[in-house]
Amino acid sequence: MSSVESTTGVVQDGADAAAPIFQDINAEQAVEVVEIESACMRCFQSGITRLLPTKIPFFREVVLMSFKCEHCGYANNEMQSASEIQKSGVRIELNVLNAADLNRRVVRSDNSSINIPEVELEIPVQSQKGEVTTVEGVIERTIAGLSQDQEKRRIDHPTEAESIDAYIDRLRELKELKSPFRLLLEDISGNSFIENPLAPATDHQLKTSHFARSKDQNELLGLYEQNHEEQHLLKPIAEDEWPIENLHGEVLQFATNCPNCQVPCETNMKLTNIPHFKEVVIMATVCSSCGHKTNEVKSGGGVEPQGIRFKVRIAGKEDLTRDVLKSETCSMAIPELDMDVGPHALCGRFTTVEGLLVAMREQLDGTIFHDSADEPSKQKMQRFLNTFDDVLKLQEVITLVLQDPAGNTYVQSLRDDDEPDDRLTVERYDRTYEDNEELGLNDMITENYEQNA
Repeated sequence: MSSVESTTGVVQDGADAAAPIFQDINAEQAVEVVEIESACMRCFQSGITRLLPTKIPFFREVVLMSFKCEHCGYANNEMQSASEIQKSGVRIELNVLNAADLNRRVVRSDNSSINIPEVELEIPVQSQKGEVTTVEGVIERTIAGLSQDQEKRRIDHPTEAESIDAYIDRLRELKELKSPFRLLLEDISGNSFIENPLAPATDHQLKTSHFARSKDQNELLGLYEQNHEEQHLLKPIAEDEWPIENLHGEVLQFATNCPNCQVPCETNMKLTNIPHFKEVVIMATVCSSCGHKTNEVKSGGGVEPQGIRFKVRIAGKEDLTRDVLKSETCSMAIPELDMDVGPHALCGRFTTVEGLLVAMREQLDGTIFHDSADEPSKQKMQRFLNTFDDVLKLQEVITLVLQDPAGNTYVQSLRDDDEPDDRLTVERYDRTYEDNEELGLNDMITENYEQNA
């Protein structure tokens, strides 16, 4: 089948250059499906491949592909991730305890691996095509793959066939949930996902963490680092030639693609200083095609020696006006609503407490596969959104917890420097080994750096 890059080219050639490439699936509006002629891998006759670039709510852009040969009847369906490779890999662990867990949706890319320790099942990276399936579908696909050619194998190699039959029986016992098991999904590209049916509440059966890729994993994705000789060819700019102060007040622009419709646009970037904190880089993008707007803030400094945790008690209107600098490594939680938002759900931004809550509310609305969710799930989400609206109207008192292991998050105090703020608690803590691993600090060489360079 064609690659994602060629798929994008087909859509752009056949449509307006400014039209969104990845469209939402809407029951009221027809979605254009691209059809191309391609060879059947079984009989090598000509067949038709149908391509649908679309977006999975609360996830990323994907290309759904379906092939069918009219000559031999061969059919194949697969999914390829069309979004960019993420900055870090993702590791997801799901404890499967009941039948509802077998129906959890699973989005996995080509670069993901799956492991079920209880039956010693391991599906390596790039051994299967990406797909949108369920936990039960992952097991069923494995059973189907092992069952292939079993009849012939029983005749030619009866001992091996008997061992495979015994292993298939163990997999079927997983589907019958005779005992709980764990599903471990690891994606070095960061583009895989397992559904949380309790969202936006915390799911204690589902654990998600991120990790820094190794050099071999980057090369497997086609990401190569500059070698030592190439680095010396790049002449560093001395600070006296271009001092950092020259960037203050200047707005720089660079070309990018709209994160919503992928149409080319420009991002504005400015370096500024936040009083009582540090220098930050503010980036803003406005798409002239679909009108999508984004703003993102990145820290201009390094990782702090300690992590930081803010607890903001929101009991009055003045609490909603506090300035907040949330870095991309900061996670958020509201204990009263049993809500926990990971660090990568919302990008880094400079806003207010109210702006942060509104952004969380907007991202929750219309997510979690709303188009295909059952009615009880929709009603549960709507009740949560109504409760969130009450919080914004100050009809309920909550505590907003911001925790940043990198220490690059800031919340404004409403009191003078020498006066305590009784609604704001600031705690600094030592990072754990897992925190450093997620930030990529455990493998970082800081001693004798000049000699190692």
